[in-house]
Formats: sequence, C-alpha cells, structure tokens
Amino acid sequence: MTEHQGPPRRQVLGVGIDPLTLAQAVEACARAADEGRRLEVGVVNAAKLVTMRKDPRLADAVTGCDLVLADGQAVVWAARLLRAPLPERVAGIDLFQHLLAEAEQRGLSVYFLGARREALDAMLANLAERHPRLRVAGARDGYFTDAEQSQVADAIAASGAQLLFLGMTSPKKELFTAAYGERTGVRVVHGVGGSFDVLAGVTRRAPEVWQRLGLEWLYRVAQEPRRLGRRYLVTNVQFVAMTARAMLARTAEPSQPPAPAGGN
Repeated sequence: MTEHQGPPRRQVLGVGIDPLTLAQAVEACARAADEGRRLEVGVVNAAKLVTMRKDPRLADAVTGCDLVLADGQAVVWAARLLRAPLPERVAGIDLFQHLLAEAEQRGLSVYFLGARREALDAMLANLAERHPRLRVAGARDGYFTDAEQSQVADAIAASGAQLLFLGMTSPKKELFTAAYGERTGVRVVHGVGGSFDVLAGVTRRAPEVWQRLGLEWLYRVAQEPRRLGRRYLVTNVQFVAMTARAMLARTAEPSQPPAPAGGN
C-alpha cells in the first residue's frame, strides 16, 4: 500500500471508504499508472462488509488497499444514514470498463486473471472487438492452487503488464492482492469479481433501473438462485442489523458542547 492520497476516508460500519465519484476513481487509477505508482483498489458491498466482521484476513486485505470504494448501493445508503455521506456508488464493473478504455487510449498494457478458461476466452474475443487497440499482456484462468500463487504472480511480472484485473471471488482476489500485488510488478490492481463473466456474455448485468434501486443483488439471485439465494438473504439481514445498531449507538452518544470562542 502506498501513502493514502485524496480526501479523508468516511468511516462506514468500521471501514474507511474513499468518498470518490466514478470519474475521480478512474482518474486516480490512470494517474497512478501514468506516474508508475502502485495502487491497489478494493471495493465493498453489503455482503463483504458483513463478511469482513468475521474474517480478519479479508478485513486487513481490503482496508489495506490504496482505494476503498463503495461497490454497493446499500453501502451508500448506510453511509448517508450514519452521517458519513459518499458521493455515489462506484461499481467495480463500471470502474473496470472505464479503465479498459483509459488503458486503450493511453497505451497501457493489461493482464486478466480469473474466471473459467472458456469465459476468459469469450471475454477476450469481445474486448478485441470493443477495444481493438487494447494491449493485452496476458491472461490466465482463476483455477490455481495456493501453492501456485507465487508462480502466477511471477508470470504476471514477466508479462510487463501495467494494470491487473482479477476476475475472482472474495476473499481469494483480496488475499492474492495483499500477498502478491507488489510481486506482480503492475501499477494498478483491481479485483472485479464476476465481471469477466458479464463481459463474456455468460451472465447478464441488472438493468440500470434495478441498479439505481439497489436491487442488483436480487437480479443476480434470479439468475443463480441456488448458489446466491441463501447467501444474500443472510448477509442482507445482517447488514441491516449492523446499520441499525450503528445508528442506535450514534444516537446514544452524548452530544459534545461547542468549544468556547476565544479563551485560553
């Protein structure tokens, strides 16, 4: 992690989140890449904030990132209720797609790590059409053992990639970034979760109206009810409870009297 730059983080349920817009996050990443600085991006949604309470390694990996962004609309709403407002949701997939466009425009090379091989190949084919001048330094599927992680990091370093996108689930992508981000030699690391599958056409992203209503999670559940149904039900209930407790604790805090003007 490099020295934190930008406005102070807002504390939301015990996690510091950078109050940036999507445009500001894109600019921060592009500037780091241009200047040769290492920048690790972490994103949080309701489910991840719940999991971080139970998984110290995940919590350390996320909070240790140079940028921590609100990937979920529920996080933005909770921040507002807790009087730590964030300007907007910065969805990881939106940041991913904007950074691909920036990389193509600036001539930055990228590496893709994650997903199944078939999905990865499909995404690469689609990106070749959308971004014909994008420099792809390399790509590898996300199916490797813990013992192979160092070899994977070395292969990324050997590719000379400047931006690394991790299409893996949590906590694997966060733990890989924390342990091997520096070893990869890349300038910007961004964990994008299931975005590879979306760009490959394997899964569909929720329509914009669902996103604005904070119901993108429900759209995902509708596509994969067996895998995601119970998980989202449990974590959403826990997130609401966490937010309610934090609001009650804030209400119970004694108000501080204003400091006297002047005086010694």
